[in-house]
Amino acid sequence: MFGPGESSTVIECAGNGTCAAIHAIFTSLVLFGILLTGFAYTTLLERRFLASIQSRIGPNRAGWRGVLQPVADGIKLIFKEDVTPATADKLVFWLAPVIKVVPAILVVAVIPLGPKIAVPWFDGKWYRMSQGLVDVNVGVLWVLGITSIGIYGIVLAGWSSNNKYSMLGGLRSSAQMISYELSMGLTFVVPVMLAGSMSLVDIIEAQNDTPVLGWYVFQNPLSALILMVALLAEVNRAPFDLPEAEQELTAGYHTEYSGMKFALFFMAEYIGMVTVSMIGAALYFGGYHFFFVDDVPILGPLVYAAKVVILLMVMIWVRGTLPRIRYDRLMTLGWKVMLPLSLLAVVWTTVLVLISEEVSDLTYIVLAIVASVVLLLGAAVFFGRVGRKPDMAVGQPRVEVVSLSGGRAGSSALHAVDRVAGLFARRTPAPPETGAGSSGSSEASE
Repeated sequence: MFGPGESSTVIECAGNGTCAAIHAIFTSLVLFGILLTGFAYTTLLERRFLASIQSRIGPNRAGWRGVLQPVADGIKLIFKEDVTPATADKLVFWLAPVIKVVPAILVVAVIPLGPKIAVPWFDGKWYRMSQGLVDVNVGVLWVLGITSIGIYGIVLAGWSSNNKYSMLGGLRSSAQMISYELSMGLTFVVPVMLAGSMSLVDIIEAQNDTPVLGWYVFQNPLSALILMVALLAEVNRAPFDLPEAEQELTAGYHTEYSGMKFALFFMAEYIGMVTVSMIGAALYFGGYHFFFVDDVPILGPLVYAAKVVILLMVMIWVRGTLPRIRYDRLMTLGWKVMLPLSLLAVVWTTVLVLISEEVSDLTYIVLAIVASVVLLLGAAVFFGRVGRKPDMAVGQPRVEVVSLSGGRAGSSALHAVDRVAGLFARRTPAPPETGAGSSGSSEASE
């Protein structure tokens, strides 16, 4: 009823120049509007969700339940004073926010929002087109390459500010993002091997061979978990927000930025949250696939949006739960924990794919389930014991008693106390003597 009839003419939009041009312009405008609107209301989602976690109210004054708060924040930032340091490298200082924002927007060019749909046109024909901007056969490489460019915006912002705190924040961010991009790149290998393609469209479609249970998160949960952690570090979200450590660096690489240039960094972070959620949903959570999407393709963008919102809420939940970790532990986690585990995840998938091709798909499914169960049990044991001290021996006192009079250390401490008491006694003036007191003293002495 809502599609072309048997006698209708259906034309592939990619093979028609006019249709391809109109589709590219329209889809670009839609994606740009979605990202700008999504960035603004992700800030509201975060503030409201954090408020509910912390038993607060959150923004509720501007509009119904605070829905106009992002508009108020945008107006404030537009009219806020824009200051450029006198000793800054002005050209690089102005370009750095743009270099940070543009890659965050370009990433979504290769991410499909739904299956292909047929759209009628005024000439009486139907045109089948994708619900994404473009489908390239190396979409995974596009995502890795474009996300890496964002590092330059942060590093150049810190360097061009001519501020030591900003420079340290930029260096921290570059080291952190490069370290975690290694693990992120290895987790991208797993869906590529499972789908046999670098196209994000093929990866999403391959996860629909078995609805829901065919999502790659169920075939390799270790790789999916590492990707989620690496994407958090990629967008500098808590607990990986060391480049913006206000206690140490007074806001880090954007210390000297104000007004709209600061708003661009702010926008890049939240657009990055949306885009990395889209990447994670595409690679491991089936993308736009769910029940009834194959029958009603227009539901694809709505399903995709729901998955992205869920992943955004997980990011916000992590921020409201975990404290910022120390920088040396951050690098230790990236190099000594996540990188070896990501290599293990790649080996895991390689062995399973080989077994599937050489033995049978049933053996592959059984081994995947066994590996997932072993991973979950190991994680439960590890997180159940992490941070706990080893059990104390039977009969060992649980309270340590320290004596100031016992042993060499005790005598030294007692001697120090006596010296301090004597010092105060010498500095304290004696009370004035009275006649009665003096006579009483003399009589007592006699």
